[in-house]
Amino acid sequence: MWTALLIVHGLLAVLLLGAVTHQALAALWPTRDGATMISRFRRVSAPVYTNTVVIIFVITFIIGAVIYPAYRLNVRTYLQDYRMFWAEGAFEIKEHLAAMGLFLLPLYWYLWRRPVTAAAHETERAQRIAQGALAGLIAVAAWTSFFVGHILNNIRGLFGT
Repeated sequence: MWTALLIVHGLLAVLLLGAVTHQALAALWPTRDGATMISRFRRVSAPVYTNTVVIIFVITFIIGAVIYPAYRLNVRTYLQDYRMFWAEGAFEIKEHLAAMGLFLLPLYWYLWRRPVTAAAHETERAQRIAQGALAGLIAVAAWTSFFVGHILNNIRGLFGT
């Protein structure tokens, strides 16, 4: 059961990475005219990803919380026995970033619930910056959590008994 949950957790993390990265880059790197692949990537409607990011983040977080006791008992003790304190510390950072991402989700959803119009008002520009910054922070939390989780999973799988 734990392996299946870990696989689902990883697949949801990949979906989250795709959605939040696409949204953050579209928000922070506005579109310009052109027919290149990059200009089309930037032309997407970034607000469309908001509900998807929130739902996938929460579900991924919940599955991670369900898996956490098994990690605490099996993997963390292994890391401590073999003095892999750097890996244990990396997981602590992952925990904190995921919790901060979860904490930022209501503000993130609130700012993205109505798209910024094309008019160049100062408040809308400030909102666009805030939207991009929050999407970027959640993307950093998701990417860091993804890499640290997979590194720790590989350590236990490759070097464990």
